[in-house]
Amino acid sequence: MKLSIVIPVYNGAKTIHKLVVEVRKTLSAYHPEIILVNDGSIDNSEQVCENIATTFPDVIAISLRKNFGEHNAVMCGLNHVTGDYVAIIDDDFQNPPSEIIKLLDEARKGYDVVYSKYKSKKHNIFRNIGSRFNDSMATILLEKPRGLYLSSFKIISKSLIDEIIGYHGPFPYIDGLIFRSTGNISSVYVEHSKRNEGRSNYTFKKLVSLYLNMFINFSIKPLRFFIFMGILVFLTGLGLAISFVIEKFQHPDIPAGWASIAILIILFSGFQIIFLGVLGEYLGKQYLHQNGYPQWTIKKIVRS
Repeated sequence: MKLSIVIPVYNGAKTIHKLVVEVRKTLSAYHPEIILVNDGSIDNSEQVCENIATTFPDVIAISLRKNFGEHNAVMCGLNHVTGDYVAIIDDDFQNPPSEIIKLLDEARKGYDVVYSKYKSKKHNIFRNIGSRFNDSMATILLEKPRGLYLSSFKIISKSLIDEIIGYHGPFPYIDGLIFRSTGNISSVYVEHSKRNEGRSNYTFKKLVSLYLNMFINFSIKPLRFFIFMGILVFLTGLGLAISFVIEKFQHPDIPAGWASIAILIILFSGFQIIFLGVLGEYLGKQYLHQNGYPQWTIKKIVRS
């Protein structure tokens, strides 16, 4: 059995060499193939990855021409793996490589995907809040099983990888691709360590972009939500109209309510603008997909 490890790298020059050495040492019995995907880092991660690839025969370093995002970088790596199982692990060393064995042992029971879950996470409070929000939205929009934590640290069978890489849209969301392809999923508890170097690369802007990819690319429920809200607004307006007519007959001396009219106009206008924004996101992403916007572009591939 051959095991592949995909590691998206962004500004991980201080940790990636140590991580690769630890992976090779811990998983030597599984003959690991390591795919490093440098996602347009602004430090010297590209050179570090290239040096690692020329040093170790089982490491491939792929450099992208710009920063496409973590999920795009992972998709690039998945297109180059050859292992029977593929583990995805971040470059920040918060997930000890030895924990991959736990995921692999569970996957070999016949599961397509095994996610990691944590009894205690070492992220800061804002990152944890973001994770909970992402988890809740995925449950609603992607029909994620309740109780399953969406972690970037997971292992996937090669047969499912072949299904996932068939997606060629410019904005991939790995978990969305998993849920639309299989329900044969499990999870195991693993250790989570504190970050020793740097800080999370997920800025507020990147988190918003990630959530929009999940909302727009892999679910039509936002549109259905606005259909429901439109019906609700219509029924509310109809009820208010009937109420106003009855009140006018009962109290003909009541002056017209300019304040209530202004509030209703602002409320309905805001609702329409939000709906048009969501609709525009759907159309814009479809346009970029039809226009051939790439998931990634490769600058170079280095191996020993």
